[in-house]
Amino acid sequence: MSNSIVSQTLIVETSDTPILRWDGGSARCAVGRGGIAMKRREGDGITPIGHFPIRKILYRPDRLARPESGLPVEQIAPDDGWCDAPGDPNYNRPVKLPYPASAESMWRDDRLYDVVALLGFNDDPVIDAAGSAIFLHCAREDYGPTEGCVALKLTDLLNALSGLKPGASIEIR
Repeated sequence: MSNSIVSQTLIVETSDTPILRWDGGSARCAVGRGGIAMKRREGDGITPIGHFPIRKILYRPDRLARPESGLPVEQIAPDDGWCDAPGDPNYNRPVKLPYPASAESMWRDDRLYDVVALLGFNDDPVIDAAGSAIFLHCAREDYGPTEGCVALKLTDLLNALSGLKPGASIEIR
């Protein structure tokens, strides 16, 4: 067997149905209610076109075992949040709840954030009001649209993340 180089890029493609492709597989995914386009602002529901690093994986330890991946993996705690308040100094950054500005809870009852891959969108540097919290996370059962993230069935998400190593990325096109 040859020493082939494994791609460390997940690819989101859309036509009628969005698909996430990775070495060794592909699966249906959900994207933002605004479709895939150039992201304009916070709250537009657009999944941004581009190539973004996958920073790390978060997971709910009360719901599943630590995901297998070469990426950094951390547990989500009940007081973890993500600031989505333009103008706040922690905009598009993790925060502890309760937080004085608008912040999304990472510890969700609906299971959408049981596993979350943090994508490097608008984070280096953060541009105020340009969009926050673009994640790769678990999809709703009906694959309903997200607020701008990419979402897959849990088993597909775990499979896509399992072979990744630091330096991995996602291309959304």
